[in-house]
Amino acid sequence: MKFSAALVLLCLSPTTLAQTPSTDAAAMPEPPPAQTSTLSARSTLVLVPALVRDKEGEMVYTLKADDFVLTDDGILQKLTLEQDTGGEPLALVVDLEGGGAGANNLYKSVTLAPMLSAVIGNVPHKVAVVGFDSSPVLVQDFTPDLDVAGQAIHALIDDDNGDDGAAILDSLGFSVDLLRKQPPQYRRAILLMSESNDHGSKLRLDEALREISDTNTVIYSFGFSSGRDELKTGSAKALSDSTPGPVHGCMSRDPNDSNVNLKQSVAEQAYGCLSLLAPPLSIAKAVVIALFDGMQKNIPETVAHLTGGEYFKLGNQKSIERSLMTLSNHLPNRYVLSFQAQSPHAGFHAIELRVPGYAGLTVAARNGYWADSITPTASAP
Repeated sequence: MKFSAALVLLCLSPTTLAQTPSTDAAAMPEPPPAQTSTLSARSTLVLVPALVRDKEGEMVYTLKADDFVLTDDGILQKLTLEQDTGGEPLALVVDLEGGGAGANNLYKSVTLAPMLSAVIGNVPHKVAVVGFDSSPVLVQDFTPDLDVAGQAIHALIDDDNGDDGAAILDSLGFSVDLLRKQPPQYRRAILLMSESNDHGSKLRLDEALREISDTNTVIYSFGFSSGRDELKTGSAKALSDSTPGPVHGCMSRDPNDSNVNLKQSVAEQAYGCLSLLAPPLSIAKAVVIALFDGMQKNIPETVAHLTGGEYFKLGNQKSIERSLMTLSNHLPNRYVLSFQAQSPHAGFHAIELRVPGYAGLTVAARNGYWADSITPTASAP
């Protein structure tokens, strides 16, 4: 990590930033845990944010829980439609690639900080800022003050002294860990801005899948292509760790070995690693293979789809502003469905959400989650 000493000082001493008057939402008292959260009472509940649009791309707001059909590894689940989710408090991590291609291509002409208010809306909130190159660093811990968060973003951009690494998976794991420590009544989200491919993460793809999908965090991503060869310098290395152990080193062959069947994807070769952690269910396996293949091509897009978020290509200032305004409209207006698995098992679960009674509607929702426990949970009240 080669960010400057000034930026590290900012990380260690966030209170040194100038405190400016906060917005009404930031000044609101922190909501009591017992009032609004389903997660506080039902910690194993799986939340499924869903965006429904018609043929013209317009959002549909009138559906009820019975209009949706959801399967978990092919098993039909009973759904509940959470109410008034647009007003729930939000914990957001802004996760920015701050070195090399990130600083040079992303931010110089874009004023990100003022757009935070539009994205978050008028709800109680906490925002943290994480920067990464070859490793992640906490630039600003969670604060309700958007001016403080904005100054941290600009400090990261102005620093422009990171190395050429792009440890996207490590940074996402770091950001998810930050969100796990937040009060359970808060919705959890990550706003990721990075290049498409990982360069230098220590976290393996199978480990990253577990980290990213075992919480109810939603990832909204902006990505760009740096033109670097990910198969030689990034994601493939994450699948060929030689560290011994029950998970590490479980690939018997290097995916770049000329003897490997070229028709077999890296994901299919690597599935043996994941199968040590999860039962080899055919539906879940197919989704995992697709996720692994997707991460080889575009990590920001793949993790957004996995968690039920959205992906945008990072363009010029106007296109970014349009995308952020779209996100600000979509984020509080999603359906939030929930369920408790009827046949729980440890490992990755593939989920599918549909609205079969309505022709021409498209549904965007998370396509999987990770469960560590095989103990059935009690039915929700």
